[in-house]
Amino acid sequence: MSNAQFHFSNVVVVDGDNVGVIVKTWSNPTGYSYDVYVRYTSRVECYAEKDIKHFVYGKELHDGERDYYA
Repeated sequence: MSNAQFHFSNVVVVDGDNVGVIVKTWSNPTGYSYDVYVRYTSRVECYAEKDIKHFVYGKELHDGERDYYA
């Protein structure tokens, strides 16, 4: 299994446009799961890695970075 894509304190986007922060990461047979504190709901919710995107801080991406942040 490859390394986790997200780590504690990473700012991420979930559910389309909700900003959250990774608070826990663990591996399971299908990949990695994450507990994310979601600011909009003020709750910690569990997400699969495929359902999370990196939050990009107003940075212009170069071609090599687009796949990483997609």
